[in-house]
Amino acid sequence: MYKFIDLFCGCGGLSLGFEMAGFTAVAGVDFKESAINTYRNNFINAKGICADISTIDKGHIKELFGDLSDIDVIIGGPPCQGFSNANKNYVELDDPRNKLFFEFVKFVELIEPKVVLIENVPQIITKNNGYAKKRIEEIFSNLGYCVTNAVLDASQYGVPQKRMRNFFVITKGDDFDMGSIKQQEYTPTVKETIGELYVFEENGSEEKIILTAPETVYQKYLRNGNRVLMNHDIHYPAKIQQERISYVPQGGNWRNVPEELWITTRTTKTGRTNRHSSAYKRLKEDSVSVTIDAGNQHSNYYHPLFNRIPTVREAARIQSFPDNFVFFGTMTEQYLQVGNAVPPLLAKCIAEAIKEKLDNEE
Repeated sequence: MYKFIDLFCGCGGLSLGFEMAGFTAVAGVDFKESAINTYRNNFINAKGICADISTIDKGHIKELFGDLSDIDVIIGGPPCQGFSNANKNYVELDDPRNKLFFEFVKFVELIEPKVVLIENVPQIITKNNGYAKKRIEEIFSNLGYCVTNAVLDASQYGVPQKRMRNFFVITKGDDFDMGSIKQQEYTPTVKETIGELYVFEENGSEEKIILTAPETVYQKYLRNGNRVLMNHDIHYPAKIQQERISYVPQGGNWRNVPEELWITTRTTKTGRTNRHSSAYKRLKEDSVSVTIDAGNQHSNYYHPLFNRIPTVREAARIQSFPDNFVFFGTMTEQYLQVGNAVPPLLAKCIAEAIKEKLDNEE
């Protein structure tokens, strides 16, 4: 099996996808303790290291990860937004986000993996005329790597969510063919994803055990042999929010809310009219979800039936985490972990294509 380490790993969405594709996780590194606690509990054979990677020097890397020659792939989501050509006085290394990116590069320089995978927001390749993309290509080309990238929509890879992310696949030898990442013919809907959980709310059941058999391929994947539902604590927002969302039909948004419900003591005459179309968005059962964000009570998406945001478990299912992947920390920390993660099924599709390339080169 090919081995990998995950830097800026969060709760481990990328790691889970790579493990499902047949890779072995050696370690995940992140500075957020709650995320690492989740990582440790779900990747019991890997090291979960809670640390700022800028504090890990090269000698310490060898102590933490052992035989570096065994590591074939480095994956992660280092911040790339610090790259800028905005003005001639800009000093690249002065930006703390760039410092973290070069710390990521430090690991690549020392370990010399066969493949590097970097995930980030799609805007990274267009902002400032694509300067960040050019710098990343330059940095890794100087290390002897070929750099390819593509913006992928998670909903085309079996994830019930419209989620766009850019991925750099950085390889030694030949370029990686981004077209080799196979799209999936079947994408589950929101109802197929969370519909079987409605019963817990409709019946007021406190015991979260799924008693019915899975009806779809995706539900079978989510169950993963586990009928006990964790992270499904149901909470309702303030009454005014519940009243507002009660007017919003599936697929609708804040514009469906009566004007008078936006009036507050601070805006006594008129309510807000400058909201984004995603505000107070209610999910549609017969479609895929909007992008799952990292919010909690301030999230922009609402349950298709109930006047609340999805629970952590419902959001995790939409992100394609199976039910046996348990999240730790406060409720806010759990939502943050889910919202910041790479959908595991998307990661799996990327990992399978990388594995095929590695196999062909053996």
